[in-house]
Amino acid sequence: MGKVRISLPVALSALAGFALYSGELNGQGWWMAMGVFLMSCGSGAMNHWQERKTDALMPRTKLRPIPSGKVSSLQGALVVLLYLASGSLVLVFTNPPIALILSWLTLFFYNLVYTPLKKVSAFAVIPGSMVGALPPVIGWTAAGGEPFAETILIVGTFFFIGQIPHFWLLLMLFGDQYKLAGLPSLNSIFSEVQIKRVTYTWILTTVASALLVLFFVFSNRILLFLLLGYSVYLLISLTRSVLFQKDFKVRPAFFKLNFLYLFMMLFLIADSLLR
Repeated sequence: MGKVRISLPVALSALAGFALYSGELNGQGWWMAMGVFLMSCGSGAMNHWQERKTDALMPRTKLRPIPSGKVSSLQGALVVLLYLASGSLVLVFTNPPIALILSWLTLFFYNLVYTPLKKVSAFAVIPGSMVGALPPVIGWTAAGGEPFAETILIVGTFFFIGQIPHFWLLLMLFGDQYKLAGLPSLNSIFSEVQIKRVTYTWILTTVASALLVLFFVFSNRILLFLLLGYSVYLLISLTRSVLFQKDFKVRPAFFKLNFLYLFMMLFLIADSLLR
């Protein structure tokens, strides 16, 4: 229920923000990452509980713990409380209050903005993308940085923009299943060609925001050129797929884009430690 595959990258991006300001990964940073991980697990579990009825209608989600009957609704709610209480306690006793406040703000955007809004609009992904922007800010401020410092705003902007094509590619993959659950889908708003073009535009914007991070945040030239090389490869690969191939392979594009986010987190940490 904690959506570990999502919560781990969330914690990693928070750790990247911490390292970016402090230049090290000390005990406080690891406790911060643990607290953020538990808070993210709580947010994921709450999403399971919130969407238990619609999850039962989609093949992709019907085997999740609550709709499959493995976990009752009450047990699911208790899991949510356990995760959130544990994460909050870890952050309260190991980090400044701002880390907990921003963690709860992230939960607010995911569970109280994005989750209910996606029942009425396929564009819920835009405000929902704050869940990608805030974790690195949590780490940065936990280490002592100002939340509106230029460096972390550039990094946060990359993760904010990057969430949008990430979500839209998911909608392209599972749009038909969203219809089964009565959820708005891009497929009912745009044609397939239009969806490809809009998604491609967001991918271009993501790559452009990655370049801002590379040229205004990174200091290690080797890491910069490695990530620049992957960004160019991603751009060429997806451009060819969108513009010159009849069928846009959504799943490979989804994974290639996610690798950009992963490399960005790892390289930000490495760059910070090598300064």
